[in-house]
Amino acid sequence: MTTEPATSEAGRDFIRDIIQADLASKKHAQIVTRFPPEPNGYLHIGHAKSIALNFGIAQEFGGKCHLRFDDTNPTKEEQEYIDSIQADVRWLGFDWGENLFYASDYFERLYEWAEGLIKAGLAYVDDQSQEEIRANRGTLTEPGRNSPFRERSVDENLDLFRRMRKGEFPNGARVLRAKIDMAAGNINLRDPVLYRILHAHHPRTGDKWCIYPSYDYAHGQSDAIEGITHSICTLEFEDHRPLYDWLLDKLPVPSHPHQYEFARLNLTYTLLSKRVLTQLVRDGHVAGWDDPRMPTIAGLKRRGVPPAAIREFVKRIGVAKANSVVDVGMLEFCIREHLNKTALRRMAVLRPLKVVIENYPEGQVEELEAVNHPDDPAAGTRKIRFGRELYIEQDDFMENPPKKFFRLSPGNEVRLRYAYFIKCREAIKNAAGEVVELRCTYDPATRGGNAPDGRKVKATMHWLSAQDSIPAEVRIYNQLFSKPNPDAGNFAADLNPQSLEILKDARIEPAIAQGNSLDPVQFERQGYFARDRDSTADRPVFNRTIGLRDTFAKEVGGKG
Repeated sequence: MTTEPATSEAGRDFIRDIIQADLASKKHAQIVTRFPPEPNGYLHIGHAKSIALNFGIAQEFGGKCHLRFDDTNPTKEEQEYIDSIQADVRWLGFDWGENLFYASDYFERLYEWAEGLIKAGLAYVDDQSQEEIRANRGTLTEPGRNSPFRERSVDENLDLFRRMRKGEFPNGARVLRAKIDMAAGNINLRDPVLYRILHAHHPRTGDKWCIYPSYDYAHGQSDAIEGITHSICTLEFEDHRPLYDWLLDKLPVPSHPHQYEFARLNLTYTLLSKRVLTQLVRDGHVAGWDDPRMPTIAGLKRRGVPPAAIREFVKRIGVAKANSVVDVGMLEFCIREHLNKTALRRMAVLRPLKVVIENYPEGQVEELEAVNHPDDPAAGTRKIRFGRELYIEQDDFMENPPKKFFRLSPGNEVRLRYAYFIKCREAIKNAAGEVVELRCTYDPATRGGNAPDGRKVKATMHWLSAQDSIPAEVRIYNQLFSKPNPDAGNFAADLNPQSLEILKDARIEPAIAQGNSLDPVQFERQGYFARDRDSTADRPVFNRTIGLRDTFAKEVGGKG
C-alpha cells in the first residue's frame, strides 16, 4: 500500500493557540515538538492522536518534530518494538527526518546530573525495599514518612551511587531518590525515585549500565537536551508536571521546555491499556500485535484501514483538556467515507450457493462489462464472465420467504448485476434437507439488467461464474469486545466470541485474485476487504476492513 504523506491542515485548539501566541511574542523562534514512545509494545490508535498532534503542529508552524524512544526500562524493551514504531509513524504519513533520538543517548549526562543533585543535597540513596517505599509514601490525605536513610551524608550517597553504577548491588537493593518533600500535597513530589538497579541487557547500550533512570527523571531532561519547546503529554502526566519543572530548575539543563497536557483517546468497545494489549497477545486471545482485531496501528493496517482515514478521525475528534469517550462509530465512519471514494468495486461470494441456469446453452461463456467505480469514470471498466453455472450468496435465497423478502425465492424474479433477470424454478436439497443448488431460468432479452417490456424487479444481486471464480479464504472481523465499556480488570470476560469468522469456501473475481495490491476493495453488497499477508499464489486470503453499514451495533443492541 502506498503511503501518502500527511498534509498540513491547520486547526484550532488550545495547544495551537498557545503555540501561535508564543511565536507571535517571539518567545520561541522555532517550534520543536517530540513524540516519545517507550519501546515496550506496539503503537495503538491512541498514539495516532499524539503522533498527528506533535508532527502536525511541527508541519503547520514550520518547526520540527523529534521521534525519541524513552528506552529506560531494558526488561520490557525490544528491537522489534523500535522497528515497528518507526514503521507505523511512517505509514501514518509522518517523517522525523534526521531527528531520531533515544533517551539512552543521554545516559552519561543524566548520570552526571544525578551526581550533581547528590552533591547539592537534593538526592540520596535509599536502602528501603520497593514495598517499604510505597508504604511510607502516604496517601492523598496523609503525608508520607521520611526514609531512615534520607539524611545520609553527601559523601556516603556519592559512594553508594557510584557503587550502584559499578554493579556491586543486586536488583532492588537500593534506589536513588530526589530529596524534595515527603509531606507535599502532590504525591509525585514525595522523594520520587530517580534511579533503580536493573541488571539487564539493553537493546542499544548492551551491558554497559546496570542502573537506569526513571521515566520522570529521563523525560524532562531529554526534552531539555533536545531543545523541545512544547512537551505535549496526555492528561495522566498533569500531576507529574511539578516534578518535571523541579528537576529542570535544579539541573544545569541547556533549555527549559514547558509541558502541556491534553485528553488521551478513549474509544467504545476498545481497550488501549498496554498491559491489556500485551496480555491479549501473550494469552493467545489474538494472533499477535498485528491481529486485525487489535486497536494497534499494525492491526489497523493489516485490516486494510487507510492511514488517511485515521488522520481524518483524529482531526475530527480534536484536542481537548477533558477526558471523554469517543464512539468507535466515528472511526468507522471515517474509514467508510474514505474507502467509498477510493476503493475499486469487485464481486465476491462469501457463502456460495450454486445456481444452474437451465435454459442457458451448455459450454457457452460470454463477457459482460462491469464498472470499477460508480462515481469515478476514470477508474474504467473490467470484463466479467457469465455462464450456465453460477454462485450466489446463500442469504440471497429463501425457500419460504417473509413478505418483504425481495431476493431469490421459488417463482420470484431478480436481476443479476451487469447480467440478466433470472427466475428460480426449483431448490435441490441434500439428505439433511439443506438447499445445495438452485435450478433457474434466465431471460436472454434482459442482458445488461433491463427488460424490453418494462417489467421491474425489486432486487439486484451479485454473483460469480462457477467456472471462472477463484477459491479464497475470507476473514470477517468484528469488535474484539462485546461491551461498549469493557472491564480492563477482567477483560477476558468481555471478549466477543463472534469477533472472527473464517470463511474457507468463499469465491472471488479473477480480477481480485490476479492483483497483488494491498489496497482495500469493495466486495459489492458485502463491505471493504484487503488482501492479508497470509495469502499465497493459489490461496488468496482477504480480511474484512469494515462492513458497508454497522450491523454489529444492531446485534449487540447498542451503538458501535
